Amino acid sequence: MIQPHGGTLINKSLPKFEKERILKEINDFSRLKVNTSKWKEIKNISYGVFSPLEGFMNQSETLNVLEHMYLENNVAWPIPIVLPVSKEEIGNLKPDDNAILTDIYEKPLALINIEEIYEYDKKYFAEKIYNTLDSSHPGVRRVFNSKDFLLGGEIFLIHEQPSLFPELDLKPIETRVLFKTKRWEQVVAFQTRNPPHLGHEYVQKAALTFNDGLFINPVIGKKKEGDFQDEVIIETYKVLIDNYYPENRVVMSTFETEMRYAGPKEAIFHAIARKNYGCDHIIIGRDHAGVGNFYKPYEAHEIFKYFPDLEIQPLFFRSFSRCNLCNSVVNDKICPHPQKDHIFFSGTNIRELLLSKKRPTPDIMRPEVADVILKYPNPFC
Repeated sequence: MIQPHGGTLINKSLPKFEKERILKEINDFSRLKVNTSKWKEIKNISYGVFSPLEGFMNQSETLNVLEHMYLENNVAWPIPIVLPVSKEEIGNLKPDDNAILTDIYEKPLALINIEEIYEYDKKYFAEKIYNTLDSSHPGVRRVFNSKDFLLGGEIFLIHEQPSLFPELDLKPIETRVLFKTKRWEQVVAFQTRNPPHLGHEYVQKAALTFNDGLFINPVIGKKKEGDFQDEVIIETYKVLIDNYYPENRVVMSTFETEMRYAGPKEAIFHAIARKNYGCDHIIIGRDHAGVGNFYKPYEAHEIFKYFPDLEIQPLFFRSFSRCNLCNSVVNDKICPHPQKDHIFFSGTNIRELLLSKKRPTPDIMRPEVADVILKYPNPFC
C-alpha cells in the first residue's frame, strides 16, 4: 500500500491520561474559539488526513508554501493550513504558551503549543493561492474577510466533534485497514461536491476497471452559495451505489473540509489527502475544484507535471458527454462524432431543471438519484 505523504501517518490524539490532566487544569489555559471550518482542519491534522502536518503553519512555512508549493522539508504541499486570529484574541499570548482551542460553545477541542503569532499580507496570500484578487472569487473573498493575524503551532487533540455522518466518518488508519481487508492493492479516489450524473458514473467505472476498488470521498463542509447541501450529496451517492455498483468494489467516506475553489492547487491538495487515506490513484476532471472562469479548462491536469514526487497517480479525464450515435457516454478522445450529436453534462442546466422541480432525463441522471434531489424543497446551500 502507498505510504502516507511524508512517510508517516500523523496521530495527534492525546492519550486518555493526558486529556484528563489537561481537563483538570483547563482553567489555567487561555482559550481561543474556532469556527467549524477550523475545527475540521484540527480533526484532519490530528488523524493524519493532512500528514505530514502536525499543527498550523508558522510564518516561514506559510511563505514557503505560498512561494514554492513545498514545505520547508521539501515535501509537496500547495495550500497553507493556518489559524487566523484577531488582535483582541491574541491578548497576552506569546510564543511557547499553551492555549486551548474551543468550539463556539467553549467546549475544549485541542491544545495548541504556540510557536509564532504573525501578521500577513492578505493580498499576497490570496493571489498566491487563487491566482487572482477578484473579490467575486469565494476563496479571495474569504481571505479578505479573515482576521488579521495568524497563529502557528503544534496541536494535540482533546475532543473530537461528532460527525454529521458518523457511519461514513472513516479515518485514514481505518480506510487503510479496510482496503487491506478487502485485498485492494490499487485504489482510485473520486473527489466530489455534487450529486452524481451519468458522466460521473462513467469516469468512476472507467477508473475502477483498472483498479481493485473505488473510494468515493465527497467533501462535507463549507461551500459557496448555490452548491448542493451535504445531505443531498450523501443520499444521492448512497442510492447510486446501492443500485448500480458492485457491493465489494466501492467504499464511500466523507472528507470533512471546506471547499477552497483553488483549482489546480486544490487538485494537488485533494490528491495528497487521498494518498493519506491509502489511495494510489485519483480521478482529476476537466476543471477540478474550479469556480467560474478563473482557471483554464485543463490547468488542474497540467499542474501535476510539477510534482513528480507526489507518488499518487492522477487519472485525467477530459470533457465527457452522451453521444446519440454511439448511444453511450463518451469523451472527446474516443468518439468521432460532431458536437451536434452529443448531450453535454452541464451542471448549470441540471441545476436549472432541478430548481424547476423537473427530473433530468435518464440519459443525464439516474432516476433514483434525481428523485432523491427532488424530494428536498431546496437542495442547494
